[in-house]
Amino acid sequence: MNDSKAPEDPAKRDLTSTIHLSALRSVPKPRPLEEIYALLSQEEREIVSQLPRNCAMLIVIAGPNKGARFLIDSDETLIGRDPSSEIFLDDVTVSRSHAKITRSSLGEFHLIDCGSLNGSYLNAHQVQESSLATGDEIQIGKFRLTYFKGRGN
Repeated sequence: MNDSKAPEDPAKRDLTSTIHLSALRSVPKPRPLEEIYALLSQEEREIVSQLPRNCAMLIVIAGPNKGARFLIDSDETLIGRDPSSEIFLDDVTVSRSHAKITRSSLGEFHLIDCGSLNGSYLNAHQVQESSLATGDEIQIGKFRLTYFKGRGN
């Protein structure tokens, strides 16, 4: 009798992997602009319609701070847990200096993550830097803010 084992056939090996379901994020389908505008109050629709071309606004449509509005009217707007931030989001899920929104010389706005611990998300995708379009949802920590660019009066 031979006590030595024959080499195992690689095709018969059972490979397993662990997936942590809590780490998975669903990516929702983008909402049509009409649906996004329908979620705004009449007052918010009027305010958004009167935004100057070189300005933008973030509005919390649902979740924590629902109804909060943040005007973006400078070349750089800081978002974070630091009280000196132009957009102050007071929660431990937000870094002190979490992200910023910059305005280019052409009047386009960009979201830039500032090395935050939890990351910055645009339409449920983590981003380091990305341009913004009306209707985009920005997630900073537990806060979800919807972006509206001014069209001019």
